[in-house]
Amino acid sequence: MSFTQDVWQRNHALYQATVQHPFNQELAAGTLSREAFIHYVIQDAHYLLAYGRALAVIGAKAYDADSVIQFTEAAKLAIIVERSLHDGFMADFGISKEDFEAAPLSQACHHYTSFLQATAWAESYPVALAAVLPCYWVYAQVGNDIVDQSVANNPYQKWVDTYVSDEFQDAVTKVLATIDALAEQADAATVEKMHAAYTRGAELEWVFWDSAYRCEQWPLLQDALKPA
Repeated sequence: MSFTQDVWQRNHALYQATVQHPFNQELAAGTLSREAFIHYVIQDAHYLLAYGRALAVIGAKAYDADSVIQFTEAAKLAIIVERSLHDGFMADFGISKEDFEAAPLSQACHHYTSFLQATAWAESYPVALAAVLPCYWVYAQVGNDIVDQSVANNPYQKWVDTYVSDEFQDAVTKVLATIDALAEQADAATVEKMHAAYTRGAELEWVFWDSAYRCEQWPLLQDALKPA
């Protein structure tokens, strides 16, 4: 059994919880609240910048020239997509540049991006790649699983179309092939660290969507320090 087959089986219940999350189900039905989607888009733009940085570090650690190109190009694409959000979804939903810049990272986004960047810097190439894999693979699978549920004139159709596009699906297929080849060459301890990194990343994918659905805000320390 390949690494990707094994890691998918181990985390199947987690994936089902993700695709069945109200955020994704309501997004497909076109009933997701505008507020939740705006929260998501702003946090996703913050996330993609950090994701691009993690991919750049992974590219620097890659073992061969093709993989260096694969992940440094992916880092570039993440930044391009982050910028396109300003002219795409943000413009469509009336999110100004000032609104975006004034919005801090949510707790979920801060946790997820910190995990990815710390793992990219501190861990080996195979483990770091396993940590970023859920952002590729889970998004591709969610897109595939909800596209047929998407209603006519869905205000969120452009989001669904992004992740079922041939370009994105092909990129995911290439990453899966790369990580399977790495796992075949890795020792047992490294493979288990890869599993742990993937699972934590997949958990944080669920947390990220749940945070957006709840329009999560940081608690105010001033309020917490007020005497009862």
